[in-house]
Amino acid sequence: MADQGNIKRIFLSSCEASGDAHCANLIKSLERTVSEEAGKEEGGIDKIEFVGVGGQKMAEAGCELLEDTVRHAAMIYNAFGQVGYYYKLIRRIRGYLKANKVDLVVVCDSPAFNFHVAKAARKAKVEVLWYIAPQLWAWGAWRARKLRKRCTKLACILPFEKEWFRSRGLEVSFVGNPIFDELSIDINSSYKEYADFNPRSAKVVLIPGSRKAEINTLWRPMQRISLRLRQRWPGIKFIAVAVDDEGIEVLKEKQLEEFRCEYTTEPVEKVAHESHMALAASGSATLQVAAAGCPMVVMYQSSRIMWKVAGQWLIKTRFLSLVNILARKEIVKEFMPYFNSIEPIFGKCSALLNNTNKLKNLSRELVNLVEPLARGKASDKVARLALEMMQE
Repeated sequence: MADQGNIKRIFLSSCEASGDAHCANLIKSLERTVSEEAGKEEGGIDKIEFVGVGGQKMAEAGCELLEDTVRHAAMIYNAFGQVGYYYKLIRRIRGYLKANKVDLVVVCDSPAFNFHVAKAARKAKVEVLWYIAPQLWAWGAWRARKLRKRCTKLACILPFEKEWFRSRGLEVSFVGNPIFDELSIDINSSYKEYADFNPRSAKVVLIPGSRKAEINTLWRPMQRISLRLRQRWPGIKFIAVAVDDEGIEVLKEKQLEEFRCEYTTEPVEKVAHESHMALAASGSATLQVAAAGCPMVVMYQSSRIMWKVAGQWLIKTRFLSLVNILARKEIVKEFMPYFNSIEPIFGKCSALLNNTNKLKNLSRELVNLVEPLARGKASDKVARLALEMMQE
């Protein structure tokens, strides 16, 4: 049999749509880098095989999927019904790592699941690259010790994380934020001037999130807030962003009878670039909105019982939205969680649309905040880390 060269195998683990996209981009970066460097040095990697758990974007990029986990993604507080599914999947992954030669395991985000995958990898004597550091600085700092045991190298995507994790004994690199790897706009020309702006003809983008739990708790309140805004300014337009066509159908099924808006699956930053303001679910999409220089109000919902019993005591950060965490101050108004009324959220949206100077200044502040995260491609930097780990 002819020599097939130095072939490596990477096992990737992702549970949600965002991680699926990031891992797909990582696969492409790894294949491109290996192709460019083929034959340049003796003992170099000739080919990488990819296997793991994730979604269709990973599959399309060339990853053999043991399971499509993206379809089973769930929020923390509604994940209990999936415990049996994930238990069986972890057992299946353990069996795969035990029976097959794997040169590196890359886990992406989703710490509740990937802590178990990383543990299985280390037990199988396989090194682990953790891509997108779990937000232990926000809550659960005690888990840093557990992460240190299960993670060989950590790739963080927020600048302040590098020192936080390094001070706790982890080998960590800041790679930038992968949501900026494929921006559909030029971040350096995203500032909005709001010349001749009038709220009566404003365009507002609604971003209720991609998970069912987010849509169930946020989409109807967002519509009610929008209806209130339209009562004040009848000419105002709304456009809702969904992750795919199936997401649009979910939103339409839950659309209030009296509400009308446009729907799109265009990239968040592109729609935000063409809008005057955003009402957004908390999450990584807020960074895309910021990259578009689009002022926003951020909202999120939680179980009232879980928040009172645990949430408000466990969470250690002053702010909860990524934009404010990065800024270390409140530059966008956040309602996380809200329980009693949409009135304060409507009030902030209304006040923002009615203040052109505030809109203009906030647009510039948001772009300046996230621009450093968009320098270079995170997937290329993580690919380099992965190759170095396999070659050491």
